[in-house]
Amino acid sequence: MARAQALVLALTFQLCAPETETPAAGCTFEETSDPAVPCEYSQAQYDDFQWEQVRIHPGTRAPADLPHGSYLVVNASQHAPGQRAHVIFQSLSENDTHCVQFSYFLYSRDGHSPGTLGIYVRVNGGPLGSAVWNMTGSHGRQWHQAELAVSTFWPNEYQVLFEALVSPDRRGYMGLDDILLLSYPCAKAPHFSRLGDVEVNAGQNASFQCMAAGRAAEAERFLLQRQSGALVPAAGVRHISHRRFLATFPLVAVSREDQDLYRCVSQAPRGAGVSNFAELIVKEPPTPIAPPQLLRAGPTYLIIQLNTNSIIGDGPIVRKEIEYRMARGPWAEVHAVSLQTYKLWHLDPDTEYEISVLLTRPGDGGTGRPGPPLVSRTKCAEPMRAPKGLAFAEIQARQLTVQWEPLGYNVTRCHTYTVSLCYHYTLGSSHNQTVRECVKMERGVSRYTIKNLLPYRNVHVRLILANPEGRKEGKEVTFQTDEDVPGGIAAESLTFTPLEDMIFLKWEEPQEPNGLITQYEISYQSVESSDPAVNVPGPRRTISKLRNETYHVFSNLHPGTTYLFSVRARTGKGFGQAALTEITTNISAPSFDYADMPSPLGESENTITVLLRPAQGRGAPISVYQVIVEEERPRRLRREPGSQDCFPVPLTFDAALARGLVHYFGAELAASSLPEAMPFTVGDNQTYRGFWNPPLEPRKAYLIYFQAASHLKGETRLNCIRLARKAACKESKQPLEVSQRSEEMGLILGICAGGLAVLILLLGAIIIIIRKGKPVNMTKATVNYRQEKTHMMSAVDRSFTDQSTLQEDERLGLSFMDAHGYSPRGDQRGGGVTEASSLLGGSPRRPCGRKGSPYHTGQLHPAVRVADLLQHINQMKTAEGYGFKQEYEVPGPVQLGPLARAFPGSSSLWTLAALSWSLDGSLP
Repeated sequence: MARAQALVLALTFQLCAPETETPAAGCTFEETSDPAVPCEYSQAQYDDFQWEQVRIHPGTRAPADLPHGSYLVVNASQHAPGQRAHVIFQSLSENDTHCVQFSYFLYSRDGHSPGTLGIYVRVNGGPLGSAVWNMTGSHGRQWHQAELAVSTFWPNEYQVLFEALVSPDRRGYMGLDDILLLSYPCAKAPHFSRLGDVEVNAGQNASFQCMAAGRAAEAERFLLQRQSGALVPAAGVRHISHRRFLATFPLVAVSREDQDLYRCVSQAPRGAGVSNFAELIVKEPPTPIAPPQLLRAGPTYLIIQLNTNSIIGDGPIVRKEIEYRMARGPWAEVHAVSLQTYKLWHLDPDTEYEISVLLTRPGDGGTGRPGPPLVSRTKCAEPMRAPKGLAFAEIQARQLTVQWEPLGYNVTRCHTYTVSLCYHYTLGSSHNQTVRECVKMERGVSRYTIKNLLPYRNVHVRLILANPEGRKEGKEVTFQTDEDVPGGIAAESLTFTPLEDMIFLKWEEPQEPNGLITQYEISYQSVESSDPAVNVPGPRRTISKLRNETYHVFSNLHPGTTYLFSVRARTGKGFGQAALTEITTNISAPSFDYADMPSPLGESENTITVLLRPAQGRGAPISVYQVIVEEERPRRLRREPGSQDCFPVPLTFDAALARGLVHYFGAELAASSLPEAMPFTVGDNQTYRGFWNPPLEPRKAYLIYFQAASHLKGETRLNCIRLARKAACKESKQPLEVSQRSEEMGLILGICAGGLAVLILLLGAIIIIIRKGKPVNMTKATVNYRQEKTHMMSAVDRSFTDQSTLQEDERLGLSFMDAHGYSPRGDQRGGGVTEASSLLGGSPRRPCGRKGSPYHTGQLHPAVRVADLLQHINQMKTAEGYGFKQEYEVPGPVQLGPLARAFPGSSSLWTLAALSWSLDGSLP
């Protein structure tokens, strides 16, 4: 049926070809195709879907909208809008005029467009480009015929590609059938003559002339199609005869980017004509790469070399020219050159010229752009003199504006000249460093501002006029800049010595005084303090110092407080930048409030209870409290007063015992544990933060100290005060203290008894000698014995008296030092041992040692001197049940003093005393 329709259409349009002529190639998609007509086509693999081949005959179930026959079809309703399907016809490479004929079907029942059927012609496997023919819309339920007149011949080849593009309506069908290659011209499409290449110079207009044979329909469009796909409409179509016409396509000001392959295309509903590809060749006019070379310059001439061996652009070069002009002139001249060197005459002296080379190739617009210019200047003469009239226009602290006379050609004698302003000045007052600088002035400038100068400095300025032939220097003129605010004082020049309540601060003059210093201003303010009693930030205080005073002592400051100091200098222009530094005063030793300290709160044999009051930190909070117990010994055994400050090194009881020291730390209390006054018992056998508080020895005298310590930033301050003195039993000389010192007196009596025993033994020895017949010597022995006894008694008496006197002197000495506020100890950097005046009397007297009277009568007997020993023995004889054994009995283990350890024990002393008793009874 498709063949019948094609035949009807052929008759309708009065085809000249006979109906019996067989196509050279083609595809009818019938089952019984002519073997002589090969059919080669393929479905593209890169598209969105495939064409569908159908065979619809009477009785076949098929959509009613499709005609009968075998053909390729696309159902638009089965695909998404914008999807494409490609069918590629076989490659063709013909030697003569030919025509590609095909039938198409576009139908939708409701009149909507099923899509667009487009045709592309790809040459030699190149890019697809734009469609040469397309049809869209619904054209009834029938087949239509169209032709392609492609003017591409062997050895080139081309392919025809049919594209189905689904429309947004997605309704209807697109069909394709009877693709035939006919060996005669097309009747519905014009054939283009061979299109030739076009060559132009860059920047010129190009034009393609497309000659076509055939009849042009009124609706036919003519386009110039670029291989990349761009389309250029025809500027005009001129009919040469009834079957020939000429289409013109102008391209304006083409460039290298426009160089490509172009072809002519005619488009009409019945078909399309496609010419061969022709190349647009764009040539670039030549331009020299390098500028001319200067060989010699004089006052009125320049000799140059063209230097055209290397060019940019295309040849050949048919003409060379030189273009020269004044650098600032409005005119230019062009000279034709036939040699490689050229001399320019009649030039102005000291004038700058720009010289370029022009090259020309064939064709319109073949002259290229001028090459890089040679900028050269004719020679100059030496200047006549230096500029005059150098004076200041404005003087400031850091800049100086000077001016001078304007310069003319009669002075410079050259259009190319430089005016240099040179100046120098010294840095600082030592004149050991000088800043020198020269600045070139712009042409025509007769005023300049020298910036970045130092205030209050002498600046020496001179002008220099120079041209290529020589130079002239002017006289040096001296100017002085104005004062300015001084520079900042160097922070590293601030030196200080902090004390507890004052700071000594010293500074240096600013490195840049910028004038005469008239005053220094120092401001300070407390910004941080570890003492909560100090308000921070504190008020800001300011003092002023004269220009020759670069130090100050700041007093009445708070200890342990950081002060922010700012120091700045002043000139007549104002204050300069301040130097800042932070200085922290030293902390002071804590202070105690024991003006109304009472006597110890309680005392026993092994303990003493004192009242601990919190100390007041000075510059730093209290870190720790410590209770120190010191054994009071004779002066030769006591701790040296100046050997250490307070008690800086914590010492436990065991450590003090091992080292043989007289003091130890009985307790250490945290600062938070003593918010207010509280009692504390020394010797309660407890441990306080690692320090054991052992019971006190009843026979020893102790000094109780209370110490407070403050720590801040590696600095420690101590203060200690003596709270109490616990006396030993032997120190009492009043009747109420006899029971306390009876044991010590018993020891002294034992010593005396021992001495008497020795004397008695000596007497016995003398008696034996006398009985053996030496009466004369007996008298001498008796006398010697009595003298020796007298001397011994006197020695013992003196020893006892001296010891009592020594103890009394010690108490008097301590009372004297305490009364006059003298302390044998000092704290660590400011702290020290203090003692309340109410504590000089020591602890209350109490009995110690034995718990009763040494006599059975219950009466208290005072200590007996050695001189009254015999009377004392008689008194003991009259007392019933009391003798030397009871006199020297010890109720319990008592630690004896150093003096008591040098004599025998209590049992030995009783034996000696009994012997003395019996011997004394036998003496006359």
